[in-house]
Amino acid sequence: MAILNVSPTKSNLIKIKQDLSIAEEGYELLEQKREILVIELMSYVERVKRIEKELDKLIFEAYSSLKKAVTYLGHDNANTKVKFINYEYILRKKTLRIVGMTLPSIEAETPNLKMQYSFLNTNSMIDETSEKFLKLISILCEMAEIRSIVWRLSLEVKKTQRRVNALEKVVIPDNHDTIKFIENTLEEHERDEMFIRKLVKRRLEEQT
Repeated sequence: MAILNVSPTKSNLIKIKQDLSIAEEGYELLEQKREILVIELMSYVERVKRIEKELDKLIFEAYSSLKKAVTYLGHDNANTKVKFINYEYILRKKTLRIVGMTLPSIEAETPNLKMQYSFLNTNSMIDETSEKFLKLISILCEMAEIRSIVWRLSLEVKKTQRRVNALEKVVIPDNHDTIKFIENTLEEHERDEMFIRKLVKRRLEEQT
């Protein structure tokens, strides 16, 4: 039994009962929040799994296309054709609201494919390779954003679970034990007072 360090008085009994009511209400709310967070977290984990499959496919396709282009054009020729290719990416800060949480994030806008080399001695392989790598970079940005959300949600789940456990295993049981202790102590005092009153009454009657 864990009893709080308070005097066994009626005022403290009322206060602890109020604290217990608040703790139980807080427990219910936190438990609901934890369940919602877990559901949200699982949905993002599923998204990560789907994106990972797509990512593996794009990586294979992009590097296969690059290998074909280099094989066809030759390493030096391919390097000469693409050495001046340059794409700029636009990064925007954004804020996500998930289960009452505000999560900072970054949105990456990938550029469209554009011609940045001479048509001479080239074929569609360079275009195909460039397009596949642009898609690959785009999905990598998406993956980074979602992984960040998963990490933050998992931290919030752990924090909420610790609070739920503290209320369930410490705060609420301690309040229950303390209430029981105070009630028993007050009842015992009342019995003692009643016994004393009866004893005094009987002695007064004996003296009259």
